[in-house]
Amino acid sequence: MKNWRYIAYGAIGILAVLFPLYSGLYIRQVAISILIYLALALSWDMLLRSGQISFGTAGFFGLGSYAAVLLHLSGAVSPIVAILLGGLFAFIIAIVFGVAVLRLRGMYFAITTLALASIFMLMVRNVPALTGGPAGKMLPSVIFGGDPSKMYWLALAVALITIAVSEVFQRTRIFFALTSIRDNELVAKSSGIDVFKYLVFAFAVTSALQGMIGGVYGEIYGFVSPEGSFNVNFLLLPLAMALLGGIHSTAGPIVGAVVLGVLGEYLKLKIPYGHHLVYGAIIIIVTLFMTKGIMGVVKRRRLGTKKSEVEG
Repeated sequence: MKNWRYIAYGAIGILAVLFPLYSGLYIRQVAISILIYLALALSWDMLLRSGQISFGTAGFFGLGSYAAVLLHLSGAVSPIVAILLGGLFAFIIAIVFGVAVLRLRGMYFAITTLALASIFMLMVRNVPALTGGPAGKMLPSVIFGGDPSKMYWLALAVALITIAVSEVFQRTRIFFALTSIRDNELVAKSSGIDVFKYLVFAFAVTSALQGMIGGVYGEIYGFVSPEGSFNVNFLLLPLAMALLGGIHSTAGPIVGAVVLGVLGEYLKLKIPYGHHLVYGAIIIIVTLFMTKGIMGVVKRRRLGTKKSEVEG
């Protein structure tokens, strides 16, 4: 059974890599968008596994986007290196911020992180000499000269990196530490787990991923602005994707990203100014009636089938 699973994963991987060879330009652009949001959804879920809800996704995404574009414009580094440095910059800022606020828990931590996008937005608006102010900055040319296939592979690469990190979080001692913290922080402490260290580590790593994803977005679209780079879409949509697919796993946000990514593209065509309401409605419905998301429903049905077979 496990062999079949690995074969299926391999087939999906090959199809994903070869996707530009059998898809049109529009579909390729949609796929790039889905991959970027998929990576954001996964990065958000990784910290959630510790029980901490962060609303700083858009903040670190925008920070990485600005860092990558400004480094690229300086001419000091190549676009790929600029993307990596954007992630590193987000990592450093997250450590500083995390050390300061990760003593907070629950809604207090969530509200504090919610302010990050607004804080970063105000900062870039008020340093026009460096960031372009309200007008933002534009690259003279997008990465890879605008080759859509190479841009797709770049988005796929950052999504695969995020999936790999998520699996590390899921299959190593980090998983047990974060799960223990989520279940009962006092028990985790008494078991010898350094709660604060693990929380800062998880927050910094996920923020670095968000910064790197933002750098990829900035290089692909060749433009950053306060309103565009710190847009609420980069918080609301990944959150909805993770909840829809199923939290506390790698597979859940991936499934949610694909389903909601395709649905979102359809909604943009049908209700261009109302699709955010649908995202909000999905979050409410999933929270009330599908607490474990699509993957939770699949697992329950699978367990129900096995139980029926045993009883039969």
